Amino acid sequence: MKNLIIIDRDGVINYDSDDYIKSADEWQPIPGSLEAIASLHQAGYLIAVATNQSGIARGLFSLETLQSMHLKMEALLADLGGKIDALAFCPHGPDEQCSCRKPKPGLLLTIATQLDVSLENAYFVGDSYKDIEAARAVKATGILVLTGKGQRTLDKHPELDNEIPVYNNLQDFAYSLLK
Repeated sequence: MKNLIIIDRDGVINYDSDDYIKSADEWQPIPGSLEAIASLHQAGYLIAVATNQSGIARGLFSLETLQSMHLKMEALLADLGGKIDALAFCPHGPDEQCSCRKPKPGLLLTIATQLDVSLENAYFVGDSYKDIEAARAVKATGILVLTGKGQRTLDKHPELDNEIPVYNNLQDFAYSLLK
């Protein structure tokens, strides 16, 4: 059985912004992140993306705009021989009490169902404490990267350095896993 790697989007795959990524033009990959995903895919890992996208609920961009961002990401990945096997997003705002918004595990459970895999041997790579909490909720291995909000997360929760693997970026995680 192939192992699953779930990756948060903003701050891990692409640059993040406190003002939100609101268009395909604003969606810019972090150097090495797409190459990392391609190499993991080529090594036989299932790749999924789980991302909170409250900008939709806030009226900052539409579902169609989100789809155009994801089509851009998938096209750039395809050019590198990579692929995303499943993509789940939460369009809700933080006050909507949905079951999908991280740190709740809904997005991860959706991915597991779509791909018919267990989450117990899965990795979840993120840059926020919410990502780590979601991983813990489904007994996946949480991985923190220091890109995006990752350094802020580690500064606020220094105990994570002793509790979970921490990497500079997605490319360092992939390199470590594949070596």
